[in-house]
Amino acid sequence: MKHLFLLLVISLSTFGQQKIPYGNNPKAGHYAAIRGINLYYETYGKGAPLLFIHGNNGSIQDFKNQIPYFSKHYQVIVADNRSQGKSIDTSDSLSYEQMADDFAALLDHLKLDSVNVVGWSDGGINGLLLASRHPEKVRKLAVTGANLIPDPIKSTDPWVVELVNHMIDSLQKAPESLERNRVLKLSRILVEQPHITHADLAKIECPTLVIAGDHDVILPHHTLEIASAIKRSYLWILPNSGHSTPVFYKNIFNSTVFDFLKTPYRKIEKQAKFY
Repeated sequence: MKHLFLLLVISLSTFGQQKIPYGNNPKAGHYAAIRGINLYYETYGKGAPLLFIHGNNGSIQDFKNQIPYFSKHYQVIVADNRSQGKSIDTSDSLSYEQMADDFAALLDHLKLDSVNVVGWSDGGINGLLLASRHPEKVRKLAVTGANLIPDPIKSTDPWVVELVNHMIDSLQKAPESLERNRVLKLSRILVEQPHITHADLAKIECPTLVIAGDHDVILPHHTLEIASAIKRSYLWILPNSGHSTPVFYKNIFNSTVFDFLKTPYRKIEKQAKFY
């Protein structure tokens, strides 16, 4: 009896506090038939639309630290990128441009002219491409851990590139299957793409917050290069941080991105650079 009473107390204490199954939530989930695939997405909250884009081989669940915070103020839209999560694509090729255009098509599907965008890692690359290829669709953009080129000297930690190449070698030797093929093309994209130029970044019209950790797998000087090439940008390098800024620094990440989204862009020049 005492054991049953204890179970009842625990049950009552957690009632109404069950975690929302982000990425697997029938109440919030939908499919959009776009560009030859069924793209899975979920929406939360009300307000101005805010699109989150996850990283390589990730899913909606990667933003479990952001969705509850931002959905109090925005209509949060989170999707599983092509070939990831529930967005199945069995083709043997993949590109960042393809995924960026998927998100433009998703916004058309949702009848949204423009949105704010937050992208992490590969999602940051997709955010940069979405804003450069479809500038009218992005109001403000925040990207963390993005890169322009797959270069072990100019952009990315050489150890990471070597690690991914070893993974590709192992996958190529593995028995062929849909899952092996999916992971292989996602791995290849890391060392073969993207190829974003400064001319591409010059097409970005929206205010942009460029973020990275000071010990990110993306080299700090490369993050500075990205910010410098975007007309209306801020740069934020988190000290004592790696690549997973939305996870290990979730509180300051959320509050800083929120402040960036709600505050008009300030052009800092001449005397203002002293302040």
